[in-house]
Amino acid sequence: MKEISRQFTLKDFVMITIGIFLVAFGLQYFHIPNNIAAGGVSGLAIIINSFLVQVPVGIIILILNLILFAVAFVTLGGGFGAKTLYASFGLSAIMWLMELLFPPTVLSEDLFINAAVGTFVIGIGMAMVFNYGASTGGTDILAKILNRYFHVDIGKSLLMVDFIIGLTGVLTFGITAGLYALLCIIVNGTLIDRLIDGFNTSKELMIISKKEAEIIKFIIEELDKSCTVLSGYGGYTSEDIDILYVILSRRDYIRLRSYIKEIDPRAFISVNEVHEVLGEGFTDIKL
Repeated sequence: MKEISRQFTLKDFVMITIGIFLVAFGLQYFHIPNNIAAGGVSGLAIIINSFLVQVPVGIIILILNLILFAVAFVTLGGGFGAKTLYASFGLSAIMWLMELLFPPTVLSEDLFINAAVGTFVIGIGMAMVFNYGASTGGTDILAKILNRYFHVDIGKSLLMVDFIIGLTGVLTFGITAGLYALLCIIVNGTLIDRLIDGFNTSKELMIISKKEAEIIKFIIEELDKSCTVLSGYGGYTSEDIDILYVILSRRDYIRLRSYIKEIDPRAFISVNEVHEVLGEGFTDIKL
């Protein structure tokens, strides 16, 4: 836990805070007013709130997370990390402030609009939280317990728990709201995966150019990156050639492409999208 806490940078703090704010906003103004219990602790809290109207959903989420973390410490041990603890309890705090300062209201009477927009906003927020190494806790903990003691895969465990909450929503709020909640559960998982891929997308380049020395110098000095020089053989020219292999962010790729276009318009560039890059200069492989 100490190592994870040390890596909790200011950028992590800001991005996770924005992420949990979006999750809170999607819950407070789209899902909660329309009784869309789309899985997770938040979905369970919405169901409980229907029986305990006087208790805010944010407070219910806080209590449920406290219970789940206590159970997890007993059954799984510690090691959640500062980011997950902050995201879990920070979400409850932001929801509580929203309820206090800007009481939730129904922004649209259309249940589909509320389900779709709410899921989209929550999905963006959750993707940001996950992308910066945190989690909002909740049903993730139950999934890990099922995995350890019943040997059920984490993904299947999480889906199982969320579907049980969704089915409970059907019994509590009726078939329409319940089915929308089940649909949101399915869409949300896919949306989060796609958004995380988008956040982490880099460009993988293979470059053949007679100006390779200048290009290498630009990559190292201007982009502060490195590249690998591969030896090749030109099938058409029957000559030995050097192939530059480099992975860059979207912004650096655009800069390099413009530079190559300027110094060698006849260069050959192959570009692929890479959804995860681990190692020096990118995401720490230890995380």
